[in-house]
Amino acid sequence: MFLWLTANWINIALVAVIALVVTLLIRGMIRDRKAGKSACGGSCASCGACAGCASCGKCGAEKAAQTNVKRG
Repeated sequence: MFLWLTANWINIALVAVIALVVTLLIRGMIRDRKAGKSACGGSCASCGACAGCASCGKCGAEKAAQTNVKRG
């Protein structure tokens, strides 16, 4: 067992570092989500994915206002 560990210590260290980075990224994403931060900047006029954007509460109202302005 000790021979295997000494032969593969670099691989073990790399896997541990990658796992740590992934864990920190996921932890940061969870914290941002709980804090109400999202990728949506809130500018629905320039948002290509606004129809599926659940975090931006203004999307529906802003799109409705834009269509009423265009019609009227």
